[in-house]
Amino acid sequence: MSSIAECLADVRARIAVAAGVSGRDPSSVRLIAVSKTFPLEAIREAYEAGQRDFGENRVQEALEKSRAASDLAIHWHLLGHLQANKVRKAVGPFGMLHGIDSVELLRKVDDAAADAGVAPELLIQVDLAGETTKFGVPHGDVPRLLEAADRCRAARVVGLMLLPPAPDTPEDARPWFARLRKLRDDWLADGIRPSMLRELSMGMSGDFEVAVQEGATLVRVGTAIFGRRHVQG
Repeated sequence: MSSIAECLADVRARIAVAAGVSGRDPSSVRLIAVSKTFPLEAIREAYEAGQRDFGENRVQEALEKSRAASDLAIHWHLLGHLQANKVRKAVGPFGMLHGIDSVELLRKVDDAAADAGVAPELLIQVDLAGETTKFGVPHGDVPRLLEAADRCRAARVVGLMLLPPAPDTPEDARPWFARLRKLRDDWLADGIRPSMLRELSMGMSGDFEVAVQEGATLVRVGTAIFGRRHVQG
């Protein structure tokens, strides 16, 4: 069985190849190791192998891990949906929140960030498939969130995030990734500030190479690094 360090090296190599296919610099893609449900020992092993960005879905689990790993210079990402009652707990530990899906949530995060004296980066989660089991804002409402983001005092919207329908093959995900990139390009052409759309968070263990080929700047990889995940209730 491969070690976490070996798996990380493999994922990084695959990112580099995928970036090369589309004529991109591999350094333009940031790897987020999705450590949800995995123990602190696994995080430390990945950290020792050079990994610095880690993603968690549950605020409480992430808070416990961030306290236990306070000696490590980790950049924490919140990947799951952020409940309104958890906003004030989340704005401090997480450097980036990937799931902003309403103007109301955006304002709550900004208010909490301003009160805490922090400046988290935010991604707008875009819903392209209309799946009722997933969060996200319809793409037609994204300009309204971007307009609201222009008025933020502390938090900064820096891009978009996508959770496409679960693909049977990596290629099944390509149209969704390409569509998000095209929407981003259209919004830039409409005059949205580039700093608000510089990041595209898309692609996971089963399809991150396709996502990189289609323009992802952040990929969220868990199983390919840590192995099979233990399901939590």
